[in-house]
Formats: sequence, C-alpha cells, structure tokens
Amino acid sequence: MKKIKLIIGAGVFALIGLMLYAADHIDAPNVQGGTSDITDFYAFQAEDTNNLVFVANVQGLLSPSATSEAKFDENVLIEFNIDNNDDKIEDLVIQAIPRDGKMYFFGPYKPSMTGVKSLLPQDGSEYGVAISPYKVNPVIGNKNGMKFFAGPRDDPFFMDFAKYGEIIGGMASGFDNPGTDTFKGTNVLSVVVEVPKSMIGGSGTINTWVETKTKQ
Repeated sequence: MKKIKLIIGAGVFALIGLMLYAADHIDAPNVQGGTSDITDFYAFQAEDTNNLVFVANVQGLLSPSATSEAKFDENVLIEFNIDNNDDKIEDLVIQAIPRDGKMYFFGPYKPSMTGVKSLLPQDGSEYGVAISPYKVNPVIGNKNGMKFFAGPRDDPFFMDFAKYGEIIGGMASGFDNPGTDTFKGTNVLSVVVEVPKSMIGGSGTINTWVETKTKQ
C-alpha cells in the first residue's frame, strides 16, 4: 500500500507542476514479482487545473520482451482510496479491474466496506476502456469528465540501486553525478485516472493511497 497526502482547492496554484509519489520497487517475498506488486503511486494536478490525476504502476522491471506478454491479473483489483476528512479511513474509492482485454473502472463512490476488503458495485456504473497494447498509441477513455488509461508504460522511477547499496554498506559516501538509472529500459503496467476535484471533495486536503486486492 502506498500513501500520499495532497492539498487541493485553496492554494491550488502552488500545486502546478508538483507531483507527489510513493515508490517501492523492492517488496516482501509474498508480493515481490507478483501481479499484485505495486511499484509506484503518483497523485498530481492535471493540465486542467480543475482535475487531479492518480497513477498506480504494477509488475515492475518488465523487459521489452516480457512487456509484450505481460497482462493485468483478472483476480487483482487496483483501488485508489481517498480520505477527505483526515480520519485515515477511505471516504471514496476509485476501483479498476481487468476483464477480457478491458480495464473496468468504478467510482469515485462511497464504499460499502472499508479496510482490507472491498466489493464492486453491481449497478452498471462501471466504465470499460481497452487495455492498450505495448508500443501502440495509448487508448484514452472518457466519461463524466473523467479520463482513463490502462496499459504498459516506461517505468518513470529513477534510482541507482547499486550505488544505494554501496552507500548503505558504507562503501560510498554519495551518489555519482551523473547517476545510473537501474530501471532504464524497463516497463510497468500502469493504471491512470484523471478526475475532477469536484467529485472527490473539491477543496482542502486529502489523504490518498492505493492498494491491490486479490479475489478470494
């Protein structure tokens, strides 16, 4: 689970060009390398300053050849959680789950369950967008002022893990300049949602985090 605190509404112009993110490319053995493995979570103001963008990346370190074969797991739900009253409990969720070559999105809506368990609405409110194939122009879906994308992308995270290990081990005092990007040439599977701020609270501060949940 990756968490971010984000200020919206008042003082919004201070967020222009600002991206907040949480990254974790080395995980516990029970998720490492699996289809539910979250590598990055980003939340930032969209080019349209009335909107926010949420990005979850999974299945990191994909080589180009592996990317062409990589698929979202139909048993894994990706859930963006939004807490807009600072009680550390999700007030709204945006959910995404793949089915038959499409990613289906639900929300934002108030969930009937919070915490580690989730249910999907059965009211027909979902929106499906085709999952973009590798090396093909991205397919962008639109509904009710929201935009949606799902598919492979270049891993945006930059980190020299070899040098980091040397620093932690006391064998180096700092990173090289220029550094070496451990993730250069690797890809992730990405889910992107752009949503009007008016649909998630409109002003003030939100806490936001992303989870992957496996069908039981």
